[in-house]
Amino acid sequence: MAYCQHCSTEYRVSAGGVVGRTATCESCNRDLHACVNCAHYDPKAYNECHEPNAERVDDRKTSNFCDYFKSVPTKPSAPGQSAAVSREQAARDKLNSLFKKPGN
Repeated sequence: MAYCQHCSTEYRVSAGGVVGRTATCESCNRDLHACVNCAHYDPKAYNECHEPNAERVDDRKTSNFCDYFKSVPTKPSAPGQSAAVSREQAARDKLNSLFKKPGN
């Protein structure tokens, strides 16, 4: 199972983790085989992708032909928020909790 990073709707991934290039979310009708729905996507990384062999994609929100696409298995913390942003916020919260004084 995987989640649409736009509306948080859960969708089924076919055998081998393949998401068809023309697949769309049943709830919001957005493309599922798009960078924003990929586990390698990170808007702060070089080329906005952690996969070093991936080719440059101009529009990260629409369907593309990337062979390295891997669907995100976690639900975004807020609709429209990518998994990379969710992970970054969780890391920031954890770091900030280290500097809080006891009792605060």
